[in-house]
Amino acid sequence: MRGRIIKGIAGFYYVCCEDRIYECKAKGVFRKDNRKPLVGDRVEMDVLDEAEGLGNISRLLPRDSELIRPAVANVDQALVIFAIVKPRPNFNLLDRFLIMMGQQGIDCIICFNKLDMDEDGSSKEHRKIYDACGYRTLAVSAKQGLGIEELKSLLAGHTTAVAGPSGVGKSSLINCLQSGVVMETGEISAKIERGKHTTRHSELIAIGEGAYILDTPGFSSLGLFDLEKEQLAGFYPEFAACEKFCRFGGCAHIGEKDCGVKTAVAEGTVSRMRYENYCLLYEELNQMRQREGNRRQRGR
Repeated sequence: MRGRIIKGIAGFYYVCCEDRIYECKAKGVFRKDNRKPLVGDRVEMDVLDEAEGLGNISRLLPRDSELIRPAVANVDQALVIFAIVKPRPNFNLLDRFLIMMGQQGIDCIICFNKLDMDEDGSSKEHRKIYDACGYRTLAVSAKQGLGIEELKSLLAGHTTAVAGPSGVGKSSLINCLQSGVVMETGEISAKIERGKHTTRHSELIAIGEGAYILDTPGFSSLGLFDLEKEQLAGFYPEFAACEKFCRFGGCAHIGEKDCGVKTAVAEGTVSRMRYENYCLLYEELNQMRQREGNRRQRGR
């Protein structure tokens, strides 16, 4: 039988197959090949006990994509959710997430929730900044159902990784997206929750015909890994049109004179907030390189 892993907890994998959930273990052959099943994987499984819903995963089917952070498979876009207020968005964290997804070749949709509380119109300014960078943005209210149909249309036909910090209404928004979907019955919920663990985990949720969301653990901080400071500007797409006006090739856009990016920031065509985040992240990467250099010297 073929199915898809919707959750993995402590070595058990919950595979959805023909609207039923099977609790499975993975065969030892995967360990020998240094392969690990991931949430989102399409698999072949052997049923061990139909009545109890137990099985073994016998084969991992080819993946369309694989994310490292979070470790999930067959995702083709990401939805990052921040609140407009309570809490106000941490744009440094948002930029880190966009960079992380950019490193993995995944397009992002930016969703600002709690539109019903947007008394000063902040969401319009937030969206203007990121629309200008080429990202798809929208503002919604999970509480009042505003913008939910537009969001559903963006998710249709996709498997979307959903992430956001705590307190932004991510769970409420996911509940809105699941309305009318009966895939997860009481029986299925009971099976998945068997032996609860406090460790957070990713979960694949069907929200419509051919549409899935992959709920990933909330995040409060994201490190920048496997990225050199010289590569950082490439993850700020709004810089590209300005760099031809930089006097020096390989301009870092920090302390150099006659920098096209800094001129654009001064003129207001590039967001100052985004540029300041870039400078902070550039310095973070610079310090990481220096610490690594110091460790290597001490190890000689």
